[in-house]
Amino acid sequence: MRLNIVSDVHGATEAVSAAAQDCDVFICLGDLILFLDYDEPEQGIYADLFGADYAKTYIALRTANRFDEAREFSASAWHGIGVFHQQDRWNVLQEKVREQYEVMFAAMPRPALITYGNVDVPALWPEFVQPEHRVLDGEVIEMNGQKWGFLGGGLTSPMRTPYELDPAEYSEKLFAMGPVDILFTHIPPLNPLLNYDTVARRFEIGSEAITRYVKKYSPKYHFFGHVHQPQRSRMRMGSTECINVGHFHGNKVPFVIDV
Repeated sequence: MRLNIVSDVHGATEAVSAAAQDCDVFICLGDLILFLDYDEPEQGIYADLFGADYAKTYIALRTANRFDEAREFSASAWHGIGVFHQQDRWNVLQEKVREQYEVMFAAMPRPALITYGNVDVPALWPEFVQPEHRVLDGEVIEMNGQKWGFLGGGLTSPMRTPYELDPAEYSEKLFAMGPVDILFTHIPPLNPLLNYDTVARRFEIGSEAITRYVKKYSPKYHFFGHVHQPQRSRMRMGSTECINVGHFHGNKVPFVIDV
């Protein structure tokens, strides 16, 4: 069975529509929305709202881990367009997210197995998911005589992205699935080589619970995304092959594997 897997789509609608070519199952591991484009700052929701110069400065502050300054800078930008309250900000952002989801889910291949990324907004998905899109989060399905487990979202972080879980909650959802043959998540296990982004020059958050899960249950494969330019894109943990399927927004090519 041939799988085409993508993650971190971030608004690449034209490319994703062709990403299921010559496969038996198409899988998307989340992060459909483009809030900020670190490579092309003129793209994304924040550039639409505040302009490319704002996006460049905001990206620079976040990249330097100056998150308090980034939040102050963001607040001043919101005030500049007459938005002063947190709920009002979120209302504006939700409409921008809806615009992207409408286009993205129309372009998403069908059928598809999909889970959430940390920048996704699960509450909005029912408005746009197509009948042949199967959304899986903390669920196990039977495919090709195997058990496949899916868990979406990220972990609590200074980035404050929309779908972040407390590590204890994430661990509970993960282990509640029990043993699987293939594990699909948005985020990687906790491992420095898998977590370090060589372009952003920082460690992204990996899951200690996933590391424990892999050691306990030894799935044949663990597929994930989240880290856009990892120091290592794949490695073995015991008998499990851990594979970052790639930054689809950047490379426009799905990860292809026969399982």
